Amino acid sequence: MDMIAENGLEKLTMAALGREVGMSSGHLLYYFHSKDELLLRTLEWSEGRLGAERGRLLTRAAPARERLDAYVDLYVPDGHRDPHWTLWLEVWNRSQNADEDARERQAAIEGAWHRDLVALLAEGVSRGEFRPVDPDRFASRLRALLDGFSIHVAIGLRGTDREQTLGHVREFLDESVARSDT
Repeated sequence: MDMIAENGLEKLTMAALGREVGMSSGHLLYYFHSKDELLLRTLEWSEGRLGAERGRLLTRAAPARERLDAYVDLYVPDGHRDPHWTLWLEVWNRSQNADEDARERQAAIEGAWHRDLVALLAEGVSRGEFRPVDPDRFASRLRALLDGFSIHVAIGLRGTDREQTLGHVREFLDESVARSDT
């Protein structure tokens, strides 16, 4: 992750990574078998850390909307070339040719984000904090919106920085799930 943040993914080679961690590229290939596997395992490691943080944010004692905003804040990249999102975009791009195991592992990552969001939305609806929405359907739509904006932020598309994106998403949530009587 440090090398991706510092130099970008395009400069990440097995040889350069080997030099950075003090082992040969052959040794890295022995453990990871391919650059694709190395990238996917790195993404799984990064997602594990984000999953733990997401769990802390979503289980704290706070209104559902406050926790939903925290979920969105964690989801959206920090900015252009965010290392996690740079890695995610590369793994996503390579998934066109990925084997079934790699696709299942990527689906598990996506599934964790989705399940957490569905549970939060269902809680907010059941407590009357959110308008009645189908939590699974709304989560799918919200995550598509977040993915679209997040890609723009991660690639540095002009006019779509993190703060603008967070503003758009919060406005969308105000219009779609916030109760009008609160």
